[in-house]
Amino acid sequence: MRLLIVSGSQRKRSQSAKVAGYLAEKIEGFDQVDHIELCQYQLPFWDGDTLTGKDAELWDSLRQRSQQSDALILITPEWGGMASPLIRNFLLMSSLEDTAHKPVMLVSVVSGINGAYPIAELRMNALKNLKLVPVPDHLIVRNVGECLNGNEVNGKRDQQLRQRIDYHLHMLHQYAQALLPLRHSYQHSPHPQQADFAYGM
Repeated sequence: MRLLIVSGSQRKRSQSAKVAGYLAEKIEGFDQVDHIELCQYQLPFWDGDTLTGKDAELWDSLRQRSQQSDALILITPEWGGMASPLIRNFLLMSSLEDTAHKPVMLVSVVSGINGAYPIAELRMNALKNLKLVPVPDHLIVRNVGECLNGNEVNGKRDQQLRQRIDYHLHMLHQYAQALLPLRHSYQHSPHPQQADFAYGM
């Protein structure tokens, strides 16, 4: 089984990428863990038109990694109470063929004490047309500069966060296993009107 982690900060050497690295080290049960750090790529912003040339080649290479995954983790910084433009753009460019009926764990990263709004935003309006299945256990990494810094635990809150992460990653793997037969049925035994109802209401 394959896990894809997508970190959506527009800054290089970001705290979102740090969290992605920590999660990748702690994950168990998946045979392969892949990490796409969106700021490392010059993806065009989605405008509804078909991509051509180098843009199409770049996106095809990224979407293949998404297609091959059995579960996803989407990590976004909170900026102005919102998810990052890069994570939204990634989702707009994705399609059902890449994501349908795969579990996704949502992660918000914030330097302060907030972080709930990007989770609510993504749950509310970013996943329905992709048929991604958000697992109940989202993660908010608050005061991110003070935690998940290597193997040295920085106090009780950092320890509790690490324990919560272990549980969340365990459950994500359980959801990935549970949804495998559903995806197989979706792909190989489609409903007669499946194409007519490709998108959620």
